Amino acid sequence: MVVLRFRYSARSHPGLVRSNNEDAGYAGAYLLLVADGVGGAAAGEIASASTAYVASTVSMITQDDPMAVLAQAIDFAHQHLRDGVRADPLRDGMSTTFTAILGDGERFALAHVGDSRAYLWRAGALHRITKDHTLVQMMIDSGQLRAEDAETFPYRSVIARSVTHSDPPEPDLCLLDLEAGDRLLLASDGLTDLVCDDLLCSAISSHDLDSGVDHLIDLALAAGGRDNVTCILGEVVEGALINPRGTLLGAAADPANLIDGAAIRIDQTAPRRTARLQPLAESHWYASRAG
Repeated sequence: MVVLRFRYSARSHPGLVRSNNEDAGYAGAYLLLVADGVGGAAAGEIASASTAYVASTVSMITQDDPMAVLAQAIDFAHQHLRDGVRADPLRDGMSTTFTAILGDGERFALAHVGDSRAYLWRAGALHRITKDHTLVQMMIDSGQLRAEDAETFPYRSVIARSVTHSDPPEPDLCLLDLEAGDRLLLASDGLTDLVCDDLLCSAISSHDLDSGVDHLIDLALAAGGRDNVTCILGEVVEGALINPRGTLLGAAADPANLIDGAAIRIDQTAPRRTARLQPLAESHWYASRAG
């Protein structure tokens, strides 16, 4: 059976200023995902890592259309962060961005919350396919701020939407019409705040995936590396159906950053294969670590 899936390369780097990495991500044959723990908030690395874990695990269990799977993943991540704050009030305030593209072999969907970005490169042109959920973007949209003044606006890093433990997330969800040969870039703002679109396009189009990711990280570091930086380059390819298991990145690669590494289970009572979020109080994994 021939399907559409991703070839990919991915890296996460703490940058040159920060001592810890609050970025997390996941890259696999059917899912590309970046989550950036919102800067300065409590336990940003816990929020991003746990969200990446929840979403990637849900994507491997639930059998539904990609948009529905992403919606379930974001909802479960929100509930999971809420459980995490109840278990440890010092985590109050933790939140994360979420940008992901999921395919099922035929269809692709995008889910987006926050200011991490996704780009599509096709036929030599680069297109941004997400809109930042930031105060700056809201002011530009309403005519209160000119786009050319955004770079010097003092509150340009304020996030208007994120995946958090309090308010339910409000993701942008849409289907994507992707074809073999398309390339995708998902990145945290540690890249896109420092590297212009022309350089992004050049890196995506003129390198193989591995060297392209390395070049993008190098560009961010050369520009100061003031934030964590995570880059995922994916290419849509035709191929056989393969195991979906991929690679966790950044904060998500360290199990110590997970609220509960066994929170997502298969729902044995559902009529078709779907994921279930296990309450933290019932988790033997969490209890063994907390004890």
